[in-house]
Amino acid sequence: MSKYVPTIGIECHVQLCTKTKLFSEVDNDARGKEPNSCVSPVDYALPGMLPRLNGEAIRFAILAGRAMNCEINAFSRFDRKHYFYPDSPKGYQITQFYQPIIGAGYVELPSGTKIRIEHAHLEGDAGKLTHFDGYSLVDLNRVDTPLIEIVSMPDIHSAKDAHDYCKELWRLMCYAGVTYGDLYNGNMRFDVNTSLAPEGSKKLGTRTEVKNLNSFRSVERAVEYEIKRQTKVLDSGEKVIQQTLGWSDATGKTTPQRSKEVAADYRYMPEPDLPPIHLSTEFIETESAKLPLMPSDYREKFKSTIAEDIMEVLLDYPALMQKLGEIDEKYVKNVSNLFASVLLAEEKSAEYLNGLPSAKDLNELAEMNEKKELSSTATKEVFLRLFDPQMKGHGAKNIAKELGLIQENDLGALEKIVETVLAKPETKKAQEDFKAGQEKVLGFLVGQVMKESHGKANPSVVSEILRHKLTK
Repeated sequence: MSKYVPTIGIECHVQLCTKTKLFSEVDNDARGKEPNSCVSPVDYALPGMLPRLNGEAIRFAILAGRAMNCEINAFSRFDRKHYFYPDSPKGYQITQFYQPIIGAGYVELPSGTKIRIEHAHLEGDAGKLTHFDGYSLVDLNRVDTPLIEIVSMPDIHSAKDAHDYCKELWRLMCYAGVTYGDLYNGNMRFDVNTSLAPEGSKKLGTRTEVKNLNSFRSVERAVEYEIKRQTKVLDSGEKVIQQTLGWSDATGKTTPQRSKEVAADYRYMPEPDLPPIHLSTEFIETESAKLPLMPSDYREKFKSTIAEDIMEVLLDYPALMQKLGEIDEKYVKNVSNLFASVLLAEEKSAEYLNGLPSAKDLNELAEMNEKKELSSTATKEVFLRLFDPQMKGHGAKNIAKELGLIQENDLGALEKIVETVLAKPETKKAQEDFKAGQEKVLGFLVGQVMKESHGKANPSVVSEILRHKLTK
C-alpha cells in the first residue's frame, strides 16, 4: 500500500449565548420554543429592515479569541456571502470574510501539540430544516443566532488529534463563558476537511469536507473513514473529488452532498447596512481581563495534586474545576477524587452540578476523612448528603454526627472494646489461629470489634491494637 500523510483542517461554528440575536432584539435562546416564534422582520430581511449589531457578541468574541491565544483586531467589518438555501430567507449571510475580528492564535492540546488558528469571524447563523418523507419544514428561530466560526490551520495529522482539538476547543469556549456548549443541540458544530498527500510531498492533496459534526467521537470516526476511503481511491489510481460530504453515525460512512464551493462562488461584497467595527486598545484590554481561568491554567495549578487521568475527566466540567479552585490546597486531591469517583458516577450528576456544596463543607468533609474520623464509605455517604437540599447549611460534621458515622479514634476507648471482644469465648479459636500464623483471621476479629462498637471504631486502629495484644 502507498504511504500517504493525512492533513486535517477544522472549521468550528460556536453559537454565542447572548440574550438576543446578532442583528435584532429577538430572544436568542429558542430551546423548547415553538418553531418560528423567535423571529423578527430583520431576520426575514424584509424591505426597509436594517440590522443592528449586538454589542455583547463583540465582547464574547474578544473572550473567545483570548481563550485561543489570538490577536484581537481593532478594525473589522462585515460582508455578504451570497447563496440560496430554504432556511436562509435573506438569500445571503452576514459574515466577516475580508477583515475578521479575531486574528491568528493557537490551541494547545493536552499532549502539548499546538494547533494554529488562522482566524475566527462573527456571522449570523442560518435556520434549521427538518426533513420528513416527501417534504421538509423550516424553523427560522435560529436565523441570525450569533456565531463565531473558528478556522484552524492544516496542522492536524491524525484522527485522535482531530478529536482532541475539538474537545479542547469546546472546553475553551465553555470556560470562557461564551456558549452553552450543548453539542446535542448544535451549540458547537464541526466541519472537517481531510486530504491525503504522498509521503514527502510539499503539496496538499484534494480535500473533502464533512459537514455539521456535533460530537468529538463523530469527528474522530469521520476522519478515520475518510483516510481509509481516500487511500483506496488513490491506490486504485483514481483522483479524490473535492466535495462536501455528510456523515452517518449509524453506518459509519460519509456520503456526497454537493460539489465543494470556493470563495468566488459566494460573490462576497461589503455589507452596506453595517458600519465597520472600531475597537480601542483600552476596550480590548478591559474585556480581555474578564477571561477566567482556562483548562491550561488548572492543569498547571493542580499538576502536582491531581492525577493526570482524573484531571482530564474533571476538566470537562467547568463548575467542578471552579469549585476545586476554592478548596484548601491540602484537600484538593481528596475532593477531586470524590468528584471523579462518586459524583460523576451518580445518575443525577448533571443535576448536582448546578448545586455544588460550599467550599467550607467540602473542606470540613475532607479534613474529617484525613483525620480518620470517617471511613471511606462514610465519607462518600456524607458527600452525597451535602447535595440534598434539605441538608443545605447543616455542615458536613453535623451530618456525619446525625447519621452516626463518626469513627471512634480514642485509643483508651478502643482498647476497652478490643479487650471485651478478646474475652468472649467465640473469639478464642481465632486468637489461637492468629498466633499460629493464620493472618486472615485478623479480619474476623476486626469485624467483631466493629460490631461491638456499632460500626464506629476505626478499623485500621483496631487492627493495630489487636496485633499488639495478640503478639505480646
